[in-house]
This record gives sequence, C-alpha cells and structure tokens, in this order.
Amino acid sequence: MSPLVAEFNEYRVKMNEVILSKNNLVLKRLWNLDSNTYDEGALPTKTKEMLGLVASMVLRCDDCIKYHVGKCFELGVTTAELYEIFAVANIVGGTIVIPHTRRAAEYWEALQQP
Repeated sequence: MSPLVAEFNEYRVKMNEVILSKNNLVLKRLWNLDSNTYDEGALPTKTKEMLGLVASMVLRCDDCIKYHVGKCFELGVTTAELYEIFAVANIVGGTIVIPHTRRAAEYWEALQQP
C-alpha cells in the first residue's frame, strides 16, 4: 500500500476513534447517517460514492475527496469513469477545483500501487 494511502487511512481511523470515544450523541448520529446514506437503495452504492466525490470536489474538501476516491476504487470505478467524475466536478465547481483534481489524481495513482 502506498504511504500516501496508508497515512490517510491510519489518521482517519485514529481520529474517528478519538471523536467517537467522547460519546457525543449528535456526532454519533451524524457518523451513522453518513454511513447509511451510501448503502444500496434506489441508487447503487457505487453511484452514491461517485456523487459524493463530485460534491466533495466542488466543496473542495481534500479529506472527503480522498475518502470517496478510495471508495470508488474499492467499488470498481474505472480510471475512465473517474476522469468523467473529475470533468463533472470541474464543470460544476469551476477552475478552482483543478488543484483538488490534481490531488485526487495523485491519490488514485497511489491506490493502484501494490
């Protein structure tokens, strides 16, 4: 696993554990709602993750982008599909999304490393 991917995943897990260990009911419900949003429903999970990636890119949240790029990778999104997702995000979000596209592409390349 790429150091970039390992570092992101380890930090995310560590800090989620810290936050959730404080037993704040609202935060626990928010985390649960977030997880349930991406479950299979009228839309497949893969589609929901692709939508989440577009929204994260437009909102310019690099951690969110990495998370959704990782989920897209796990769910079998192809490189061609990913770059179409990038295209939608850049059209909707404008050129300010370009730096986030670069980092998303870097993360995608890292995910493909053995």
